[in-house]
Amino acid sequence: MSKPRVLITRKIFPEWIDEVKSVADVDLWEDELPPSREILLEKSKGIDGILCLLTDKIDSEFMDNAGSQLKVISQIAVGFDNIDISEATNRGIPVGNTPDVLTATTADATWALLMSAARRITESERFVRRGDWKTWHPLHFLGQDIHSATIGIIGMGRIGFEVAKRANGFGMKILYYDTNRRKDLEEKLDMEYVDFNTVLTDSDYVSLHTVLSEETYHLIGESEFKKMKKTSILVNAARGPVVDSQALYNALKNGDIWGAGLDVTDPEPISKDDPLLKLENCVIVPHIASATVKTRFEMSKISAQNLINGITGEPLVTCVNPEVY
Repeated sequence: MSKPRVLITRKIFPEWIDEVKSVADVDLWEDELPPSREILLEKSKGIDGILCLLTDKIDSEFMDNAGSQLKVISQIAVGFDNIDISEATNRGIPVGNTPDVLTATTADATWALLMSAARRITESERFVRRGDWKTWHPLHFLGQDIHSATIGIIGMGRIGFEVAKRANGFGMKILYYDTNRRKDLEEKLDMEYVDFNTVLTDSDYVSLHTVLSEETYHLIGESEFKKMKKTSILVNAARGPVVDSQALYNALKNGDIWGAGLDVTDPEPISKDDPLLKLENCVIVPHIASATVKTRFEMSKISAQNLINGITGEPLVTCVNPEVY
């Protein structure tokens, strides 16, 4: 009897590719760049399962193209805005993701961005590498204090709460906004639920941890930047399109806000000619918030196990749409 066929759209830890190979015939896309739409559709014909990334659009066209035997969609990420969940659910296809394992790691990275932007770490490091450091100067690379400042967190989910816990260690005042007030988390940590505008107007640091949806697309734009303090710093470790990139550039260039730290951009990857890259007060890294050896290993493990469970008829380890069962 032939094995099920699966498509893995990027290299993951080889141990887990081998695990999948023990139960399925694997078509592994080995290029560094994602497959084009045409290639993705071509390779998906007749597959029983897919292990995909945020860069792969998994919609009704993809599912039709794959065929009615498609049993599972396993994503190596927490977010799943690239997948049509309702369509998958209607077809009885479970969708897996990798929550929890990257929560603390992403919160750590958020703080790395926040601190780099506040203390001008990357800017001053480039200064040293250029050979421009001639002497200590009282007015060189003045940044913003983090201790005792106010942080405003937009999106109080798992990652937002981990960011808040770290803020507590800096003696910061913690404000947060979410569509649902989290009194259960307020009992664990001294933080204040406020409305969206208050987060913008009262915070020294605004940290974004929302999902990407129609409601959060360009959640932060020109009018929001105008409400923020001129000394404030925006950190985005959520999704690039949550922020209007042109409005962010204008706000940084015109001094409406003091700085920004971005793990994600819109578009992603960011073009080498993007004007944001010309600004010294904007720290940008290539979507690396979950990029530690331990975390990415666990993400590989969970996504591989979800794929295996799906093609063998077992419940997924982590399922986005459990109603399919």
